[in-house]
Amino acid sequence: MSIKENSVVSIHYTLTDNDGVELDSSKGGDPLVYLHGAGNIIPGLENALLGKATGDSLKVEVAPAEAYGEYQDGLVQSVPRNLFGDDQEIQVGMRFQAQTDNGPMSVVITDVSDETVSVDANHPLAGKTLHFDVDVAELRDATEEELAHGHPHVGGSCGH
Repeated sequence: MSIKENSVVSIHYTLTDNDGVELDSSKGGDPLVYLHGAGNIIPGLENALLGKATGDSLKVEVAPAEAYGEYQDGLVQSVPRNLFGDDQEIQVGMRFQAQTDNGPMSVVITDVSDETVSVDANHPLAGKTLHFDVDVAELRDATEEELAHGHPHVGGSCGH
């Protein structure tokens, strides 16, 4: 059996940046389990896994356009400090959920002054070329319930 649309796939992976710095890994833990074709993982990695089988290993380089997108300067803005409340300590690196006209958006604080706070709504990996070292651990067809929910049910259920 090979990976195709509607396969439930378990992979072990190590993710590094262009400098070889490890950003994430499943090694030593549980594999990442996803439903192929449901958009559960970035497109570049999903495309590279198509047709692979249990036991296959591969190295994949994924450009920003096929990962988390290009970095967009327009997603960085300065907002009045008083929007965060007077009693709240604000520090660079903190994450918040901002309410926007397009719904909730995750932002990270990049700069703080007495009057303003700079926030960045880009994904932390936006604009980065990603390098994956992947081992396909397991593979099976998705159940009807998994297809209806759009994700795999590890352990038999998803709780909804």
